[in-house]
Amino acid sequence: MSSFWTPGGEHPVERPGGEAPRGVDASVTDDDAAGRDDLSPEGRAQLEAEAAAMTAELAAAPAAVVVANHVVGLFQLAAIHLNEDPPHLDDGRLAIDAVKALLDAVGDRLGDDAEALRTGLTQLQMAYVQLHRRDSTTSEAGPSEDGTEESSPTS
Repeated sequence: MSSFWTPGGEHPVERPGGEAPRGVDASVTDDDAAGRDDLSPEGRAQLEAEAAAMTAELAAAPAAVVVANHVVGLFQLAAIHLNEDPPHLDDGRLAIDAVKALLDAVGDRLGDDAEALRTGLTQLQMAYVQLHRRDSTTSEAGPSEDGTEESSPTS
């Protein structure tokens, strides 16, 4: 189950086959998002009230806080891909590039969080380079333990 972040906390979002989020009619799933007309009037009102509350909470938060939170999410995405065995270097690099693009574009407007986010970006970039070098070194060494030839990722 994933969640929707607001300044007031995380709000669970139901996925097919999962349980319903707290406070939302269990009959509402992603599968019936297009068929909301099939909901009971109470279920529809409950769904609309929950969505309105989340929207109001998000609108009340400074945009810098929400953007910084999204940058942290991309940071976490990069770390997840780089920590896989073997690392998903292309996916990690995409997330790192997205962090860099956001920080280059709006980093100066993120207030006190900007410096910490830039430091985190530098650490992610260094981790990527180390993993890429390790992968390149392993590839240059020839066949892997199982006898297959390993290839180096493109840069």
